[in-house]
Amino acid sequence: MADVILKGLNKRFGDTQAVSGLNLAIRDGEFIVLLGPTGAGKTTTLRLIAGLERPDSGRIEIAGRNVAGEAPAERDVAFVFQQYSLYPHMTVYENLAFPLKAPARQLANDEIDRRVREIARMVRIDHKLENRATRLSGGEMQRVAIGRALVRRPAIYLMDEPLSSLDAKLRGELRLELKRIQKELGSTLLYVTHDQMEAMTMADRIGILAEGKLMQVGTPREIYGNPSSLHVAARLGQPHINLLPADLLPGGNPPAGTKTVGARTEHLDIVAGEDANARVDWIEHLGDQNHLHIRVRDHKLVTLADPYLAVRPGDRIKLTLRDPLYFDAGGQRLG
Repeated sequence: MADVILKGLNKRFGDTQAVSGLNLAIRDGEFIVLLGPTGAGKTTTLRLIAGLERPDSGRIEIAGRNVAGEAPAERDVAFVFQQYSLYPHMTVYENLAFPLKAPARQLANDEIDRRVREIARMVRIDHKLENRATRLSGGEMQRVAIGRALVRRPAIYLMDEPLSSLDAKLRGELRLELKRIQKELGSTLLYVTHDQMEAMTMADRIGILAEGKLMQVGTPREIYGNPSSLHVAARLGQPHINLLPADLLPGGNPPAGTKTVGARTEHLDIVAGEDANARVDWIEHLGDQNHLHIRVRDHKLVTLADPYLAVRPGDRIKLTLRDPLYFDAGGQRLG
């Protein structure tokens, strides 16, 4: 594994600036997640590192050498795509072994066999080694695709939303598996997604991308609790952060220049039936918690609440702020 450093990366497609002045240092053995919506530049960043696209300017350093001008095969990276991209006529064993049979690797057959079986056990597909790829379930095919990258032992693994086409239960299981495998191997991994749950549960650090620009990099806790801007604050949190006028609710202490207050669930205190300033519009019952949909004058808020909180739709409640986030007119964080 190796450190990977991106310096001033720029890439334009026609009139679209896909990546703009991107700087990022990925430490050896680190799991970095790039989080952002469609069109943010996530996949383009991966393709630049892999050599599938050439940057207009900037440096890509892997293990201290600038690889921006090298062919993909020379960069020592492994790419897992969103779709499985398996060889359908091959068995699971043959799919896993294929990257190790390139002439440049010159591995002995017993070493290839050892690696394939080790990785197959790690991704828990060893009982399917003799099956054709076409006879696997979606989750099994994705395990093979991930295993085919892991067997390589490259400088860095690049993963482009590899779990997005799976159902929610399987996605949750493979999230845990992938993080476990990464820790066991001590591998360097750059993973891109639009799913905040994947980012929060897997990443050592998260980079928030928007319109090709890296807005903030930090641990999941730092990004969630100390966002640098409105855009970053809105990327994490379920339900989404409530954005309110500075004078809408009592209890805050907005600094000079505050235009918008950001209130997550932990920033809102609810008291039923006292000095009411809000109304419960409706309640989503989610078992161990409720989503309260609340109206304050002309503004709507959503927050989590204890399912035993004694409120019903139509009830009047008192809503108070507790240490919320403050943003200026340009959406930058204050305080």
